[in-house]
Amino acid sequence: MKETLNNWKLWLAVSLTLGLAPFFPEPHLVGKIRWVMGGAVGMQAIDWYDLVQHGFPFIFLLRALYINFSQKKQ
Repeated sequence: MKETLNNWKLWLAVSLTLGLAPFFPEPHLVGKIRWVMGGAVGMQAIDWYDLVQHGFPFIFLLRALYINFSQKKQ
C-alpha cells in the first residue's frame, strides 16, 4: 500500500488521465479552477465535490514527488 501511495509515476498517469478528464473543450479541472478564481458564483455542492475529486490525483502526485525526492537527499 505504501509503495502505491509513494509511486509518483502512477500518480502522474492518474493525474493526466482522470485528473484532467474530460479533455475537450478544456480539461474539467481547469474549468472548475477558473470558476473558483472567478468567485465561485453559482457553485453547488456537487461542483465542489467534483473539484475535489479531480484535484486529488494532483495532491497525491505532489505528495509522492515530495517523499521520493526528500528521501533521495538523505
